[in-house]
Amino acid sequence: MSISASAIQSLRARTGVSISACKEALEEANGNEEKAIEILRKRGIAQAAKKAAREQSEGLVFLKEQGAKAAVLVLRCETDFVARDDGFQAVGNALATTLLEKGMDAMKKEAEMQLPELVQKLGENITVEDFHVIEAPVLGTYLHSNAKIGVIIGLDGSTGDVARDISMHAAALSPRYVHPEEVGSDVLEKEKEIWREQLKKEGKPEAMFDKIMMGKEKKFREENAIVKQAFVKDPSKTVEKHLGDAKITAYIRVSVV
Repeated sequence: MSISASAIQSLRARTGVSISACKEALEEANGNEEKAIEILRKRGIAQAAKKAAREQSEGLVFLKEQGAKAAVLVLRCETDFVARDDGFQAVGNALATTLLEKGMDAMKKEAEMQLPELVQKLGENITVEDFHVIEAPVLGTYLHSNAKIGVIIGLDGSTGDVARDISMHAAALSPRYVHPEEVGSDVLEKEKEIWREQLKKEGKPEAMFDKIMMGKEKKFREENAIVKQAFVKDPSKTVEKHLGDAKITAYIRVSVV
């Protein structure tokens, strides 16, 4: 039977073996990917497929910036030992550079080519977990010293120093939103369930619940929005005050935790 290029690429991504070996195994398995993996494993050449279910609790953040554009990418692996490997870091840097310079599709294609070989070499499951590209008139980026946290902030004005200050703030305080009104109703409903239970245990009268929860909601929204948080470098003012007339147009925070 005829085997499509996409089927071969899918099997290659899962197993890390050569294109010809993937094509041969798929032909023998009549196009069934799982059977093809079994065939390759019996031949002792499919390593990545056996590792696919293992937890990827480690990895690094790779961040690149040029002009008005910045890109950030999370490359996951299983152990810190592999995250410190020069080959792992070289691939992560290369993928982030491609993401910045050529875009997401080019990065994905490069990952499909490089990651199976890296899996074979290092013996762990390795995947691109998350990636973003941001463009803005003013950019601020921050990559933590351990490369476990990366932030990109885009502003419509002000200076790069101010934008970098805000990116460092976001790395430290981990805000989930830019503005309070961005907090979703689904998130609030879950919080309200918790607040109700807390109020019951505290013995508060139910007639007061709505008024108390309005205050809790306002506080929750502001605590989770960058602009309303106390600025980490000067807690006497909010991030909004530090920004002056500038507005945040983009915010991305990724981490390996």
